[in-house]
Amino acid sequence: MNEYLKYLKGDKVIWIITLLMLAFSLVSVYSFVPILVKIEGGTPFKYLFKHFIYVLIGLGLMIWLHRKDPKYFSMLSKVAFYFAIALLLFTFFFGTRVNGAGRWVKIPFIGLTFQSSDFAKLALLVYLSRLMVKKSQVMNDWKKGFWPIMLPIIIICGLIVKDNFSTAAILFMISLFMLFLGKVPFGKIAIVLGSGIIFLSVIVSIHKAVPELGILPRYETWENRILNKMDDEKNVAANAQALNAQLAIYNGGLLGEGVGDGKLKEYLPEAYADFYYASFVEEFGLFSALFLILTYLILLFRIIKIGLKSESLFETYVCIGIGILVLTQATVNMLVCTGVFPVTGQNMPLLAMGGSALIMTCASIGIVQSIACKQIKSQEELA
Repeated sequence: MNEYLKYLKGDKVIWIITLLMLAFSLVSVYSFVPILVKIEGGTPFKYLFKHFIYVLIGLGLMIWLHRKDPKYFSMLSKVAFYFAIALLLFTFFFGTRVNGAGRWVKIPFIGLTFQSSDFAKLALLVYLSRLMVKKSQVMNDWKKGFWPIMLPIIIICGLIVKDNFSTAAILFMISLFMLFLGKVPFGKIAIVLGSGIIFLSVIVSIHKAVPELGILPRYETWENRILNKMDDEKNVAANAQALNAQLAIYNGGLLGEGVGDGKLKEYLPEAYADFYYASFVEEFGLFSALFLILTYLILLFRIIKIGLKSESLFETYVCIGIGILVLTQATVNMLVCTGVFPVTGQNMPLLAMGGSALIMTCASIGIVQSIACKQIKSQEELA
C-alpha cells in the first residue's frame, strides 16, 4: 500500500479510506442492483461497468485536483458559483425528469445524466468560504457584509429546493453553521432562519391554495413522506420501502446474510443508493455497520484536522464545509434506513451507485488533499 501511496500526496489515512470505499463500492453495487435489473432490464454487470467508469472518472479527478494549489480553488470559486446557477437554471427549465423530479441534466451523445445540485453544493461551499474571508471585517454590516454572503446561499438553495427539498435543507443548514463559525452574529442567523421558515410557509400556503401554478411540484410527495412516517402502522403500503429497509437491517443480525445473499434488496427500489445502508447491514451485519460509521467519523476527523491545521481561513472553512457535508449525507442515509427520518434522496458518499454524486464527492476529497499537500510541502521546506 505504501508503495502506491508514494504517488499520492496529502493525508494517507484519507487516501486509504477513500480508495477502500471506492473499491468496496464495486462489490456492493454489483450485489445491490437486482431490483434495478428487474425494473430497467440489463444485467448486474452492465451497472457494475457503468459504476466502474464513474469510479475511474472520480478517482482521476481527485488525483488531478490534489496536485493543484488551493489558491486556485479560491480564484475559480466565483466562476464555479455562476456556472452552478446557470446549470441549475438550465435544469429548472430543461432538466430530465427521473422518479417525478427534474434534477438531472442529460449529457449529449453518451446518454448519461448529471445531477446539477451535486456540483452546486460544492461550488457554493467553496465560494462561501472565499466570501467569509473577504467580508470577515464587515460581518456586522447588513449591506456590506451579511447580505453579500447570504444571497448566494439563498439563490443556490432556492433553485435546488423545488425538486430536492432535503438537499436544499441540508445545504442551507451547513451554510448557516459555517456562518456561525465565521463569527457572523447569531442574531442575524436566527433572523434569516426564522424568515426562511416563514417564507417557506407562505410558499406552501400559496401552493395549496392554487396548486395548478405548480410552484412546488413535489410538495405532495414531501407531505406524504412525513405523514406516512408519523403513522407507520396505518400506512403500511405507503411505507413499504421504509419498512422493508428496517426489516433488512433486522435480518442482517450481527454478521449479516453474506455478500449477495440479501433478500430485501430485491424489494427496495433504491437499494444501491437511497437505501444503501439497509442493504449493507443485511448482507454485512451490525459489526460491519458500526465499522462503517467509525470509518466516516475518522474521515471527518482527518478532514477537520487538516482544516484546523491550515494557516488560511479559506482552507479551514472549505475543509469544515466538505467534512460536514459528507458526514451529513451519510448520517441522513442511515437515519432514513433505520426509520428515524422520512424517506429522502440522500445516498452514501463514496459507496452508493450514482455518477454525479460520486464524482463530486471525489472532487471534494481532492480539494481537501490539495490543502493537505500544501501543508506537507510547507513543513518540508521548514525542515
